[in-house]
Amino acid sequence: MSRPFSRRTLLLAAGVAAGALAGCSAGEGGGAAATQEYEFTEPTPAATVIAEGRRAPAPAFSGELLDGSPFDSSSLAGDVAVINFWGSWCVPCRVETPEFQAVHADVADRGVQFLGIDVKDQRQLAVAFVEELGVAYPSVFDPRGEVAMAFRGFPANVVPSTVLLDRTGRVAAVYTGQVRGDDLRTAVELLLAEDRA
Repeated sequence: MSRPFSRRTLLLAAGVAAGALAGCSAGEGGGAAATQEYEFTEPTPAATVIAEGRRAPAPAFSGELLDGSPFDSSSLAGDVAVINFWGSWCVPCRVETPEFQAVHADVADRGVQFLGIDVKDQRQLAVAFVEELGVAYPSVFDPRGEVAMAFRGFPANVVPSTVLLDRTGRVAAVYTGQVRGDDLRTAVELLLAEDRA
């Protein structure tokens, strides 16, 4: 028979959890901490981005696109990037994807790249999904979720999820769950405006 947790044990666990949520791998004022690779701590509120001084570099990753061609994250360098984790089996993805495609069509010629990461899926179902919805941007075929694991602490089981990178390759937002097209557009515009500031 299990014993109930003591008050001290519960307080200690709460402190550890709070520390994990509050910890950010990039320091507020830059310095050595700011050069550490990104580690997920909590989602970003809709239509907002992480303050520039708190961003950390995204990890490098590579894979194979749905069409079989190779992909390397270095090809995102210099652009704002929208990385969306999805699956053909995911009902919210079916709602979200056409809105993402609409935003992509509006901003692709302004230095914004979109990349899908198809997880826990079968290639033929994923190809049918993007063809049916008219998705023009590429997707990495990642049935084992290896790209999500590259983003340390990223909630790989939450699909859809979306990561935004700024032009310097730093994580500028992480949205867990379905994202409205208007909210995505607002966040992308915030990142594009940084380039002009």
